[in-house]
Amino acid sequence: MKIIEILPELDIGGVERHVIDLTSELARRGHKIIVVSAGGKMQNQLSPQVEHRCLSVHKKNPLTGYLCAGKISSWVRGEGWQIIHAHSRVPAWIASWVSSMTGIPFIVTAHVDFGNKSPWIYAPYRRAVKTICVSSAVQNAMKDCFYENTQVVLNGLDEPAYHWNPQPPRPVKFLFVGRLSPVKGLQNVLKAMPTENTWTLDVLGDGPILEELRQKAKELGFSERITFHGYSERADEYMASSSCLLFPSYTEGMPLTLARAIQIGIPVIASNIAPVSEMLGGTDGLIAPEDIAGWRASIKKFIDTAEPPCNFPKSAVPTLAAMTDSVEKIYSDATGLR
Repeated sequence: MKIIEILPELDIGGVERHVIDLTSELARRGHKIIVVSAGGKMQNQLSPQVEHRCLSVHKKNPLTGYLCAGKISSWVRGEGWQIIHAHSRVPAWIASWVSSMTGIPFIVTAHVDFGNKSPWIYAPYRRAVKTICVSSAVQNAMKDCFYENTQVVLNGLDEPAYHWNPQPPRPVKFLFVGRLSPVKGLQNVLKAMPTENTWTLDVLGDGPILEELRQKAKELGFSERITFHGYSERADEYMASSSCLLFPSYTEGMPLTLARAIQIGIPVIASNIAPVSEMLGGTDGLIAPEDIAGWRASIKKFIDTAEPPCNFPKSAVPTLAAMTDSVEKIYSDATGLR
C-alpha cells in the first residue's frame, strides 16, 4: 500500500514516537510511506525507507490547513497514494479535506481524551473510516463524541536493547522522562521529594516549565540532587540504570514512557489515572497526581524498602509487530488492498 501519515510535528512526544515506530515497521513490511509534518528534533529518527515532507500542518489556521490539504491532494492524484492516516486534531481536519478532494479513505488516531469536546474539534473523527483509540480509557472518555467507528489498538513497542538491573540502595536514583509541562505533574513530585539526602533525580525532557522547575528545585534546596538533562535519546539506558521511574501525569492516552518502563522492568511509582490503571489492571498502589502527601509517602517507602507500590504486568504492552498487524488490517479493510 501507499500510505500517508500526517502529524503536527516531529518534535518530542509520544505521538511522534508512535508514528516513527509504526512507519518503520510498515516500511519494513514493504509498504511505501510518506510522513507529513512541520518537522522537528525527532525527524532524524524516521526510517531511511520513510520519506518526510514538510508542510505547516501544525498551525491551527483553517486557511493554512486547507492549503495543506490541497497540496497533499495533488500528491495523491499525481503519485497514487491510497490512504491517509492522521494523528492529532488539525491533521484530522486536513485528512478529511484530502479525502473529500480525492476520494481516498482516511483514518484517524485519538491519542488522548480531548479536554475540549466541542463538536467542531471531533467532527473529522466521526467522518473517518475508522477512529483508532490508543486505549479503552480514551475510547470510553470520548464515547459521546465519536460514532461507532472506533477500535482500540494499544500502542506497541519494539524490544528494548536495555533491561533493568537492581540498583544499590544509596542513593536511590529516581528518574522522570517526559515533556516538562504542567499536565505531566513533575511540579508535584518536586514538592513531594523528602529532604533527607538519600536520593537523586534525573529529569529527561524539555518543555515550557523547565525554568520554573529549575527555580523550584533551587528553592527547595535540591539543586545538587536534581539534574535536568533536556531531551535525550538515551531514555532506555537511563531506565535500565536508575532505581525507580516517577510517572505523575494528570492525563495520558496510552503512556509510551510507562510502557517502555514496563518493558525494561524498572520499578514505577505512577498516577491513578484511567490509562495507567488500565495497564495495571486495577488501582491499588496508584496515587492521585495532585496528592502530594501520597507521593511523598510512596517515595519514602521506596527509599526505605526498594519496593514499588504496584507491579505492572509486561503483558500490558503489545509488541510493535502486534500493533502494526492491527493497523495494517484497518488499512486493508479501508482500501480493499493487501
